[in-house]
Amino acid sequence: MSAAEKEKMVTRTETLKLVAEERDETGSRESGRLRRGGWIPCVMYGTTVQPRALKVNRHELEMIVARHGGQNVIFDLVIGGQTTQNVLLKDLQRNSVTDHAVHADFLKITMTRKLRVMVAVRLTGEPVGVAQRGGILEHQIRTVEVECLPMDIVKEFILDCTPLDIDDRLCVRDIQADPKLTILTPPDTVIASVHMPRIEEEEAKPEEDAAAEAAEVEGEKKEDAAEAAGAPEEEKDKEKGGKEKGKEKGKEKQE
Repeated sequence: MSAAEKEKMVTRTETLKLVAEERDETGSRESGRLRRGGWIPCVMYGTTVQPRALKVNRHELEMIVARHGGQNVIFDLVIGGQTTQNVLLKDLQRNSVTDHAVHADFLKITMTRKLRVMVAVRLTGEPVGVAQRGGILEHQIRTVEVECLPMDIVKEFILDCTPLDIDDRLCVRDIQADPKLTILTPPDTVIASVHMPRIEEEEAKPEEDAAAEAAEVEGEKKEDAAEAAGAPEEEKDKEKGGKEKGKEKGKEKQE
């Protein structure tokens, strides 16, 4: 694969500038006050630093995230207008109703030290097995774990699923990654596959089961009806037989 083709497979992340300020107070009440003022409470942590309570402008962060996808974004975090830290946006929590960002976690990183991140896998094209044979495309995993230097992190891997026919699949081994990246997800892990619909088979079985159950119930009803109709006759036969036995005993006594 040529360098140009590899470049089409991945989109590299960028390093962006973000201004932050120290937070003197913490807690839910203070966090609520910050959010009402247009800030997002956040935390910066890492193996070489103590956790620091910070705040960033909500609009500024959300604009950056909207433009760059929000995954594996690297920032030059300028704290208090003085120190700059290289950080990775590790987590961005959102309000479940408004979808506004409410809290951010930044991981302090060293640009010369490898780290592990999850990278998205995006499919393009329409599989042959779907377009021509009525199959179904199943996208089974949407991220893979990657180890690399911070500046080598990619935004996503793009896989063309057009050649997939029925029972064909794309696996992690099919990702054409830059040699600088080490994909840690097992290579035989299935990313996507095409198969025929199973709806008809699943619907047919309940129908067969229902028919068999209905036949069984109907048979039981007929047996119950037959027994109910035959019960009086059997009782009459028993009564008649009892009378005949009584007459025979009477004759024996007379003799």
